[in-house]
Amino acid sequence: MAQAFDVVVIGAGPGGYIAAIRAAQLGFKVACIDEWKNAAGGPAPGGTCTNVGCIPSKALLQSSEHFEHAQHHFADHGISTGTVKMDVAKMIARKDAIVKQNNDGILYLFKKNKVTFFHGRGSFVKAVDGGYEIAVAGDTPATLVGKQVVVATGSNARALPGVPFDEDKVLSNDGALRMGAVPKKLAIIGSGVIGLEMGSVWRRLGAEVTILEGMPTFLAAVDEQIAKEAKKAFDKQGLKIELGVKVGEIKTGKKGVSIAYTTAKGEAATLDADRLIVSIGRVPNTNGLNAQAVGLQLDERGAIVVDDECRTNLPGVWAVGDVVRGPMLAHKAEEEGVAVAERIAGQHGHVNFNTIPWVIYTSPEIAWVGQTEQQLKAAGRAYKAGTFPFLANGRARALGDTTGMVKFLADAASDEILGVHIVGPMASELIAEAVVAMEFRASAEDIARICHAHPSLSEATKEAALAVDKRTLNF
Repeated sequence: MAQAFDVVVIGAGPGGYIAAIRAAQLGFKVACIDEWKNAAGGPAPGGTCTNVGCIPSKALLQSSEHFEHAQHHFADHGISTGTVKMDVAKMIARKDAIVKQNNDGILYLFKKNKVTFFHGRGSFVKAVDGGYEIAVAGDTPATLVGKQVVVATGSNARALPGVPFDEDKVLSNDGALRMGAVPKKLAIIGSGVIGLEMGSVWRRLGAEVTILEGMPTFLAAVDEQIAKEAKKAFDKQGLKIELGVKVGEIKTGKKGVSIAYTTAKGEAATLDADRLIVSIGRVPNTNGLNAQAVGLQLDERGAIVVDDECRTNLPGVWAVGDVVRGPMLAHKAEEEGVAVAERIAGQHGHVNFNTIPWVIYTSPEIAWVGQTEQQLKAAGRAYKAGTFPFLANGRARALGDTTGMVKFLADAASDEILGVHIVGPMASELIAEAVVAMEFRASAEDIARICHAHPSLSEATKEAALAVDKRTLNF
C-alpha cells in the first residue's frame, strides 16, 4: 500500500533536508528519503556536505591547524609545550563524532518538524493520478506517492578516465578524510577547494604535498590579486603547487602511486607518492534515480534540467543543489531548497546567484562574493578598487596572523559594491557583511560610514571600503 504525501524529497543533503523542513513548516505532509549509512549501517542524513565534505574537512582543518600552532607558533606567545605529537586515529575519531552529531541533529529536526524519514534509495516508478510513485529500496522497502517531488540527490567525485577511486592509493574526498596515517609523500591532482584544503591538512601533519594543476593560472575563478596573495602564502608554507601541467599515465602499486606528467614548459616529469588525491571536480548524481521512467530531462552531464525557479520539465517535479546547474555549494543548495518549498506553497521564493559567497577554508582563508576585477575589465565596466592589508589591522597583529587583505570593487559612477574579495584570517566570517551589503545594493561609502568595533578584523573591511575613495585611515 502506497503512502501518500504532499511533498516527497529525494536526498537529505543540505538542499534536500532543508527543503523538507521548510515544506513541513508551511503545512505540508512531507517525506524525505536518503540512503547514506554510518559505520553501523544506520541512517546518516546530511549528504556529501555532512558525511564526506564540508563538516569533516573543517574538523580536520581545525585539528591540523591546532597542531601546527602548537609546533611552530605557541612559543611566540610564551607557551612551552615540549614534544608535540599527533594521534591521527584520535583526530579521525573526533571528526567522525562531529559528523554523527550533525547526522543526529538532522534526524532530530525531522522529528521536530514532523517530516517522515525513509532510510533507503529513492527512485521514480511512474506518474500516477495526482503525482508520482516513488520506490524506497533499502532495509525497509516502501512505496510512496508524492503530489510534488523535490530531487536533491547531490553529486559524486569526478574520477580521472581509467583511474577509478580505490580509496586506498587513489582517493576521492571520501578517502582523503579517512587516511589512518600521515603519508610521507602526498600527490594531489587539482588545486581547487578540495585539493587545497586536503593538501593543507596533511601538509600541516608532516606530509610532503605536491599539487598538480592543469590550469596555467592559480585559482582562475578568484580575483587575480587575491589569488596571487594566497599563492605566495601557500608557497611559503611549503605547499608545492605546479601549474599548467598535463597529467599522463598513472600507475598504482604496493608502494604507492606514480604519476607521469608534462610540465608547463613541456618537460616530461614523474611524481611518486604514497597516496594520490584526485580533486578535479564533481558530477551530478542521478544514478539509480530512474529518471527515464517518468521522462525527467537530463543534460549531457547527467544533471537535471531546470528553469530559473528549479522546475523540471515535469509538472510537480523540482530539483535543487548539486544535481542542477549553478555552483556546487551547500549554502546554494539550502537557499534553493527553501525557495522551492515556498514556491510549492504559492509564495515567491528567490535565490540571488550574484550574492552567493564562496569560501576556501585554508590558512589564509579565501572568500569572495560578486565579480572579480578581471570580470569587470572583460565586461568593460568602469570601476574603482580599494584594498587594505591585514598587516595594518590591530586585531590581526594580536592574533599573529597578518597575511592577506580585503579588496572592494565598486561602480565608478554609482559607487555600488560589485565585488568583495578577502584573503586572510576569518575571511569566511568577514564575507557575510559584504553579502548583506550587496544584497541591499549598498555603496562602498555605506560600509565606510558604518562604525566597526575596535579592535576587530572587520575594521579591515571598513578600511578597504574607505580605500575605494583613497582615504584609508590606518594605512
